[in-house]
Amino acid sequence: MSSSSAAPGRDDKAGRADRPSMRDALIAAAFELFLERGYEQTTVDDIVALAGVGRRSFFRYFPSKEDVVFPDHERCLADMTAFLAASSDDDEPVRRVCDAARLVLRMYAENPAFSVQRYRLTKRVPGLRAYELSVVWRYERALADYLRGRFAGHRDGTLRADVVAAAVVAAHNNALRSWLRSDGRDDSEAAVDHALRHVQAAFGAVLTPPVDERPEDVVVVVARRQAPLWRVVQELESALGRS
Repeated sequence: MSSSSAAPGRDDKAGRADRPSMRDALIAAAFELFLERGYEQTTVDDIVALAGVGRRSFFRYFPSKEDVVFPDHERCLADMTAFLAASSDDDEPVRRVCDAARLVLRMYAENPAFSVQRYRLTKRVPGLRAYELSVVWRYERALADYLRGRFAGHRDGTLRADVVAAAVVAAHNNALRSWLRSDGRDDSEAAVDHALRHVQAAFGAVLTPPVDERPEDVVVVVARRQAPLWRVVQELESALGRS
């Protein structure tokens, strides 16, 4: 499947520039067959036959049939990980993970028609839904790993990191699904910004103090002025639980 209209004898490099990559040709062939026959009824052999390539070429790009449905997630996960790794100590951590989530939105928004097709297909095929959930979990873990590093040394730092990461993913996915249900016509960025503002309002900026900065307990003992010193010491030890 080639969209090249290069005439015979045209410079080969120019011809390749007009021709979709083999990877794109495989994706296009796969979705054409999924929509025509159904996902379960389409085999890898069917896909490569329509694309005009061999099985080896398919598995060079995609480890499995499921991967051709989600072709850009590995790249997006790598971009997200690099974005988080490039953070500085001055970056507010909750805002940073919200910005990282927006990278996923942009991936979907790059090709709304394809994203809507994939959404509809995934809803119909339980196996693809399970695969998608595993991909979502990897994004969540990338966010949580970054936050664990930023919250290290604070009380409940690990708990806070995991809760915030889950909240970011939930907010992002809620807005993303709403956009997909609109067939990609609504404003995806506005929807995700609105959802992520809830996360920032709930979890941003304020942190519990580090463990070694916990406020010290203060013990007050009330004694009569005429009480002997040994009695005052006894009351103090009792209050401190040392009796």
